[in-house]
Amino acid sequence: MPQHNFNLSHHELFTWTGVLYPPCLTRKHRGSEQAVYRYQLQMSGEHHACGYWASWREILEVAAVMNNSSILLTPSLASQCGFSVKTDQLGNAKIYASLQNCFVQNVDSEFTTTLSLRLHGNQMDEDELYQVAETCQYATWASREIVCDHDYMEVSVRRAAPDDYGLPKYPIPRAISQLAHPRRATEKPNPTESALRMTTLVFFTPEERTMKLTEALKSGYGLASAPSRIVLRSRKTTPETYIQNVAGVPMTVLKTSTIFEQKWLATKIDAAAACPLLEGSVSFTPDTVTWFLPWHIDPLVSSDQFKLLEVHVGISGQRLDAAEMAARQYSMSVNDVHVVIGIPVGAVGGYFKSHIQDDQYLVTYSIEPMVELLWTEDGALEDTRYKVLFPITTPLLSQPPHVIDNTVPREQMFKMLLGPFGTDVALVNISFPSEVLSVASCNVRGFNVLEHVSPNGNTKVFTIEVPFMDPVVVQTAEEGLAAYSLHLTFGLLVLPEFLPFSHTAHLEAKLTDTVPPSVSSSCDGQNFYVLVKYGTQAFEVKVGKQTLTPDLAQQYGFRDNGTHFSLTVPFLAPDVVFEALEKSSVRSRLDLVLWNLESKIKIKHFSVACNFFSRLTECFPNGTVTVLALKLESVPSLNTAQLTLRDPTCGPSFTTDHFAYFIFTVNSCGTSRKFLSNGMVYENEISQLEDSEKETTTEESAEEEPPYELKVSCFYAIDTTHSLAFHSRPRMNEPNTDDARGKLQAVMRLALDDSYSVFYRAEDYPIAKYLKQPLYFEVELMGSTNSASLELENCWLTLKNDRTSQPRWNLITDGCADPSDPYQVVFHPVQPDARVKDPFKFKRFEVLIFPFAADQENSRRQRFVHCDVVICDGRNPLGGICNRQCPKKETQIKGKRAVSHVLYFKHVTSGPIDQV
Repeated sequence: MPQHNFNLSHHELFTWTGVLYPPCLTRKHRGSEQAVYRYQLQMSGEHHACGYWASWREILEVAAVMNNSSILLTPSLASQCGFSVKTDQLGNAKIYASLQNCFVQNVDSEFTTTLSLRLHGNQMDEDELYQVAETCQYATWASREIVCDHDYMEVSVRRAAPDDYGLPKYPIPRAISQLAHPRRATEKPNPTESALRMTTLVFFTPEERTMKLTEALKSGYGLASAPSRIVLRSRKTTPETYIQNVAGVPMTVLKTSTIFEQKWLATKIDAAAACPLLEGSVSFTPDTVTWFLPWHIDPLVSSDQFKLLEVHVGISGQRLDAAEMAARQYSMSVNDVHVVIGIPVGAVGGYFKSHIQDDQYLVTYSIEPMVELLWTEDGALEDTRYKVLFPITTPLLSQPPHVIDNTVPREQMFKMLLGPFGTDVALVNISFPSEVLSVASCNVRGFNVLEHVSPNGNTKVFTIEVPFMDPVVVQTAEEGLAAYSLHLTFGLLVLPEFLPFSHTAHLEAKLTDTVPPSVSSSCDGQNFYVLVKYGTQAFEVKVGKQTLTPDLAQQYGFRDNGTHFSLTVPFLAPDVVFEALEKSSVRSRLDLVLWNLESKIKIKHFSVACNFFSRLTECFPNGTVTVLALKLESVPSLNTAQLTLRDPTCGPSFTTDHFAYFIFTVNSCGTSRKFLSNGMVYENEISQLEDSEKETTTEESAEEEPPYELKVSCFYAIDTTHSLAFHSRPRMNEPNTDDARGKLQAVMRLALDDSYSVFYRAEDYPIAKYLKQPLYFEVELMGSTNSASLELENCWLTLKNDRTSQPRWNLITDGCADPSDPYQVVFHPVQPDARVKDPFKFKRFEVLIFPFAADQENSRRQRFVHCDVVICDGRNPLGGICNRQCPKKETQIKGKRAVSHVLYFKHVTSGPIDQV
């Protein structure tokens, strides 16, 4: 049940509020997540206003509760029994009930009404059922009480004695009970022989028309008897009503006499009601609604002795005192003929409803003022309380929305206000020349889109902020000025009808002495190169989704000269986004954002996309296959750790958030084989392992993100010949190079880049590198004579510091790049400079960080690079390693002397290097 909150605003009003959460958010009305309802009791006069608010009237069912039974209130039964329904601008329903409705429980001067409220659920949810009840005390009855409600008119008159007429007692006449409850139709009244019985109604239209009681009930009239009163209720559109002009105001009039009979005795009670019509009683200006109500209503006055005692004004059935009327700027005056009520258009108590005609925005203003009169006749012997609840809606008013430009150029932000609108208008999206963004996407993008409701709750406006540096803003340079231009179209909806309309705006701003940063970029086979010219502005840099910290700057080769900075970002870096896979390349994108440190405004957004050659699948002669499965931008939810080959037990050797790396053989992991005329094809595929705990996705999300699938194939030719050679080194008395401290020493260093100008220090180890990032090694012969030179015989990589440990991956074999290595070593020439006096005493080579099949057992994924170094003497010409030429010219170690003699061998090691 909802929470309760009771507030006593004055002696005539109770307000009961609560919150419901109806199960209807999957229906078309998705603009709200909760409904608020009020249960109000208006004890002024005979009219008891019980109001219930609930969203989406098509799912609300209201029934009256009586004697533990629920009676559904159909439209006809509602007007017959004293209930009326009103709606607000969002389609919410508000239900009023007369204090003397058919289902009220009356004990002395206490009146209790109970309603059963059912909120129908959708196919997935059950109905929600609530029961609400309230009791009012009301004893100050006038001789005659007349109420003009939205759907009906009601009159009750005092009778002489409680049992004079033998009428069926409250709460409901038996005749109406039989109509409302078929199961009670067999019950028979048992009046006493002496009781008067209601038999006939006489209507004056103004011609006289007679109708039996049962016929009147079937015609929709409500007739009931309280302990001391008789009640007559009629719809305003029955054939027995007629129109009469009263002081220039057309009014619907009902005049009746009720006949009571007892054998030879008959008597009658007269009852009359008159209610004003909208046409002829209300005048409109663009700013004010004026209502004219006659205070001397001829059809209701039968005596010449008439005196007006009280005049009260209210809204929606609740009286307002003078202070409240002044605060709302209402006015009330009484002249010789009329009570005149003035209400400003848009005042508190009413609401605007939006309308769309030819894509033009129009509004109507609706409010329900109330006037309550008390007069006496016949020298104060009879008094009448007359109350009118009068719903008023203005004609269509033109209220075109406006865009107010609040931009302050030095803040580098477009600021605007859009409105005003009624509260039933929703901003859905904003269209720019280059793209369309939802409101949520705008706020994620860095815009600031907010909704503001006016203090009186009748109107709303939207505020929008767009940074100058966003791509949707067009920037042009003028002499000494930077000009910014923004074109945008607002997409709006009127709820609950879902009527679309739009509004277009164009804003311009100019800023002096400010030049935005410029960004240029390029790509090669491995890296993105970014150059930013920023002048003197202070800003923060984001690469991808990461802020450029000192550590990240070091990884990306950050260089800054005070006006420019540059970055070198490998295409496999974690901050690079993979857009698409092509036959022999990967399309990658790098995003760069510059943020103003003071204003936190986006200064520049830059993206560069390049195609990089990449063999995602590599097939080795020994049947080993390696596959790099990249996570694409189109599959953001992909978990690379859940990728498998056909055999679900064959997962990746290692993974990152960016990719998964597989190593397997062609006779494992579900690989299939197919014979062709000139070779064999081995095939497999990589897909995501289903997660049993993962929630079932909707059809909509499944369409947005297709399942991940990567085909793998290797072709091996038949009847091909490969040559195999080996080299043996003659044994000699070589010293223990690991512990040697002789004059000749070999040192291996790791450079920061291929300029070989800055090297890592011993305290920098272990050095963190990521997959396929290049490592730049330099080996130097120190303490040598001029005739000595340095050659690399073998270099290899291990996972442990022990150079004899397994597994081992050969990098350089017999002085040349190992031909079986898919990531072949690149040798760099050595040129003399201030540090390098003799290039023959240096060797430089580059190798990529690559995955090991054993990495899954090595949590740190450390690498150690080892080299066997040959020190040659040019004075003793011999063949062998000191004069070897590599098979391929491009992989030959440069700078070899024509003849040399091996002085001895040394071993050097570099590491550890952490692969991250």
